[in-house]
Amino acid sequence: MKRVLICAGGPKNELCSFEMYAKEKDMYFIGADRGALYLLEKGIVPDEIIGDFDSLSKEEWEIIHSKVKKIEKYRSEKDETDTDLALLKAVSYNPNEILITGVTGGRLDHFEAALRSLYKMKAQCPHIEHRIINSHNEISILLPGTHTISRDERYRYLSFFSFIQAVENVTLRGVKYETTRERIEVGSSRFTSNELVGEQGYISFSSGICLMIRSSDL
Repeated sequence: MKRVLICAGGPKNELCSFEMYAKEKDMYFIGADRGALYLLEKGIVPDEIIGDFDSLSKEEWEIIHSKVKKIEKYRSEKDETDTDLALLKAVSYNPNEILITGVTGGRLDHFEAALRSLYKMKAQCPHIEHRIINSHNEISILLPGTHTISRDERYRYLSFFSFIQAVENVTLRGVKYETTRERIEVGSSRFTSNELVGEQGYISFSSGICLMIRSSDL
């Protein structure tokens, strides 16, 4: 499986653990703005870095510039966010999965922008799995169909929310609170904090966009 991990420049304490990904075969790393420095600090030289790098000091920029071979630097005044640019670059690797970290902490407008970018990219490239991850959470955009959910001890809780529009005919199996052909309304919190009861479960639905969040306690 070919995977790309994008590290953006959010607070360090919200980043995922890089160690489990650094040893994987066919794993590529893209640094977005300050995320490039975070990767280097963990001993990972990004395959590419991208952004305006306006959050870096002159000394930090010189460190990055001396170690990373492929750099795309943009002006600060641009229509796309650094995460948008990194997502477009990640797709060019033709991966099976794109992971994004460094976007959920700090400024909430940055998180909201990243979430909507995730949706846009999933709609454009439905064959690629897209996930936002941090130290205790994993966020995915699900399109209509059936989706298998495998047990992962890092994420005990499962929550489902409608994103943009209601989710119709929701069936949940293999979880503590099962449902059959129900509806997730826009604004509803009813489908929060479910749990798998075995090694696998699934969600299926016929229409709408579903936001799935897998979480653990801090």
